[in-house]
Amino acid sequence: MAVAAAPAETVEGAAPRRTGTLRLIARNRLALAGMCVLAVLVLIALAAPILPLPDPDATEPANRLLLPMSVGHLLGTDALGRDILSRLVWGMRVSLAVGISATLVAALLGSAIGLAAGYAGGWTDSILMRGIDMVMAFPYILLALAIVAVLGPGLVNALYAIAVVNIPFFARNIRGVTLGLARREFVDAARLSGKSNLRIVTGEILPNVMPVIVVTMSTTVGWMILETAGLSFLGLGAQPPQADLGSMLGEGRKILFNAPHVSIAPGLLIFVLVMSINLVGDGVRDALDPRLRSGALSRPSARTAIRRTGAPAPRERDAALDVVGLRTEFDIGGRVHRAVGGVDLALRGGECLGLVGESGSGKSVTAMSVMGLVPTPPGRIAAGAARMDGEDLFALPDERIRQLRGAAVAYVFQDPLSSLHPLHRVGDQIVEAVRAHRPLSRRQARDRAAALLALVRIPNPRARLDAYPHELSGGMRQRVCIAMALANEPAILIADEPTTALDVTVQARILSLMRGLQDEGGTAVLFITHDFGVVSAICDQVAVMYAGRIVETGATDAVIAAPAHPYTRGLIDCVPVLGEPGRRITPIEGHPPPIDRLPEGCAFADRCPRVQDDCRSGEIALDAIGAGRAVRCLHPLVSGGADG
Repeated sequence: MAVAAAPAETVEGAAPRRTGTLRLIARNRLALAGMCVLAVLVLIALAAPILPLPDPDATEPANRLLLPMSVGHLLGTDALGRDILSRLVWGMRVSLAVGISATLVAALLGSAIGLAAGYAGGWTDSILMRGIDMVMAFPYILLALAIVAVLGPGLVNALYAIAVVNIPFFARNIRGVTLGLARREFVDAARLSGKSNLRIVTGEILPNVMPVIVVTMSTTVGWMILETAGLSFLGLGAQPPQADLGSMLGEGRKILFNAPHVSIAPGLLIFVLVMSINLVGDGVRDALDPRLRSGALSRPSARTAIRRTGAPAPRERDAALDVVGLRTEFDIGGRVHRAVGGVDLALRGGECLGLVGESGSGKSVTAMSVMGLVPTPPGRIAAGAARMDGEDLFALPDERIRQLRGAAVAYVFQDPLSSLHPLHRVGDQIVEAVRAHRPLSRRQARDRAAALLALVRIPNPRARLDAYPHELSGGMRQRVCIAMALANEPAILIADEPTTALDVTVQARILSLMRGLQDEGGTAVLFITHDFGVVSAICDQVAVMYAGRIVETGATDAVIAAPAHPYTRGLIDCVPVLGEPGRRITPIEGHPPPIDRLPEGCAFADRCPRVQDDCRSGEIALDAIGAGRAVRCLHPLVSGGADG
């Protein structure tokens, strides 16, 4: 197997920065437009006392029902001769104040109820939530009318009524989030540290639910303003002569046909105000969602974006998978992170290639790039090609890629809990994987699923088909993922640390199973791992990866016996050996460089014990040091098979 890599570009400049919430909202054009409109309206409302506007309550019967663009009355006058523009500005000021105040009250009380119910559980949860259910049993507008009828008409009473009817909305949302957080490990750790329940709720849970509260508030303010306007429209909110948008709309209703401008003006302002608030609320929701922040508010597509200028020529036509010059980048926070800096890999049928390196070295991104699984945004394939049976995977249409995924190429993900659907039984998920590529009946597919679970040594496999992922241990979930990957006897199996969560006996069985797939079915396996012990047990070839590039490659036995790159030597020295209690474990000093600011020369130079001046400049090529071996180092530990 030959491995080479293209030069990795460096990015100079200031340290990387996280994209701020305001910057993310600004990238959402609708949210930005809503923010600009809302800012203008709020500024006008705040500046109402200093604007050159007539008294909004001053009546002039002689000037009643003037049309818009009249002298001294830009938007005309109402039935009592009051200036409509002035009343709009002051009325908007009142509506905003009431809507925001009601939202704050509802958020405070509703969030407190939700936190208490979700964290305490038991009778506390039952009593609080049954009370919330009773409030929700009444139509909200009828309940608000009933509250105002009891308290009496008035703007403050309308505020209380609107806040009360919206408390359940906050309580149920926050309670659901709190229920999940209260059972998390970091909360258990806080309990073990001796913290009181109040400190746990305020210090551990509240910061995690705060984004939900903010998002709920941002999307509720507009609804609160509409409800306030509705009560005022019915004469239960603002009382004469005080103006708000709802009361102005109600007054204009009486003369709608004679003077439509009296009601059209406040109606349009309510529409613009609520619409702008809702647009901003949507932007805030997306900006506070950590899954969307890195993608500039865009939802990930089903396939990695291809941004290459051309496809390089194939290197090894007999390889089951031939990766040439692969470069995968992430655009995050205005900086380009080069996770894979030009990697070549050749994987032959029946061969197992081990891809080894520290976390963050680019192993998983390399493997996920092959089938377009790197999320876009923010990821993109900037250069290179991946060929399988002569087909350039990066040039194929989406439908062809869908046919290959799970059939010709299967993937075992590193985290089984996140790759299995939490709401579907594991049997249904395996059956789905089988029937997606095979014309089998559901019964036949279920029999196939049970056989696959037995193959990966899950006891009582037919009963386990009806289990949900959370009902299985971590090791059993991982075995379910391996069974799904083997469902259609793939030609290429990409295994991303598939044995990490397994005990040693099951790990040995899984490794033996993968070796059998290679020997009997000719399956090519790309095995990603940190463990050189696993590499020695299953891999024919090994490629060591650092900072997005291959630094050493060769036959597994040769590399383990005499590593050429100091980084490979360091990784091997970190592995304990059974039967050698006196063996010293020597960790590698320092940390890998940031992939958005890779240094010139050797990326490992700052951590290398053999570094010299020439290591820190120029391009360092991947040079052959013997048959089937290559190393990216100017001063390797071995040269041409001899000790250096």
